[in-house]
This record gives sequence, structure tokens and C-alpha cells, in this order.
Amino acid sequence: MADTTIEKARVLLAPPVRRASAWATLAAAALAATAAVMMAGVMVLGPGVRFEETVAAQPAFPNG
Repeated sequence: MADTTIEKARVLLAPPVRRASAWATLAAAALAATAAVMMAGVMVLGPGVRFEETVAAQPAFPNG
């Protein structure tokens, strides 16, 4: 009789099995695709992009 109660306790204490979600897989694939497109854009646009120095801003009150 003690063996059956131990087995029941083991079944109740076992962690539940989690199934993989199709939505999580789809979200991970979308994130990877977005990152790939952004990295490709940096590689294509990166060498030709230049940022010019901006002129220093004028003070709000030039006389004081």
C-alpha cells in the first residue's frame, strides 16, 4: 500500500510538461528576419553614409 501512495505522490510532484508554442517559434523567426534585414541595410548603406558636423547652437540670450 505504501508503494502506491509514493507513486501517486511522484506523479503529483512531477513538473508539468510544457509544449512548444507555434507562436513563440513564429515570433523568433520574425525577430531573426528583422535583424537580418537591418544588418544587411547597415552593410549596404554603411560605407556611403556621412554625418556632417552641425553648427553650434546660438545662445538664447546673446547679450547676457
